[in-house]
Amino acid sequence: MSLEEKLKNFLEKGKDWERIRTTIKGIFILKIPKSKIKDTPSRIVVELNPTKKRGIILRNLEELKEFKNLINNEKLEYLLKTIDNINPKIAKRFKPSKEAIEV
Repeated sequence: MSLEEKLKNFLEKGKDWERIRTTIKGIFILKIPKSKIKDTPSRIVVELNPTKKRGIILRNLEELKEFKNLINNEKLEYLLKTIDNINPKIAKRFKPSKEAIEV
């Protein structure tokens, strides 16, 4: 079964918030449930997680280095391109808040 077939199967049959490993250490696939508020369908996303905890929280420089290694992994781009092809297309709705801190 190809990567695309496996991801489509996971999108269709996986449980909401189910997380599966990839062959890349620290990179997981996560199924996000459909949103009734935003009227968006279920989707799959990539979770960068070398620490085995939810979310990206950088507590020190060593963790930053680990995330940089994950982000620079060439297989990650291929994985995300495949996911982009599988996920339903939705309109981008990002509007920065007036309270947002400019970095």
